[in-house]
Amino acid sequence: MTHDSFDDQRSPQRQLIEWQMEHADLDALIDQAVLAAQPLDELLLRRLKKRRLALRDQMAKLQWMLDPKEPA
Repeated sequence: MTHDSFDDQRSPQRQLIEWQMEHADLDALIDQAVLAAQPLDELLLRRLKKRRLALRDQMAKLQWMLDPKEPA
């Protein structure tokens, strides 16, 4: 089994944890950039925020798939 095939077979729970970690990392990076005396350039900051928002959407979808609130 190659590393790539292992990545394709990640459990949804593991994927969710990875996205949560990446989201937390982006939160910290964005917060540091905003508070820095010389913040990141605006384009990079917008890209980071867009990625953070996309991750939040992906996490919400996956959480709903793992634990739907409505009966199937």
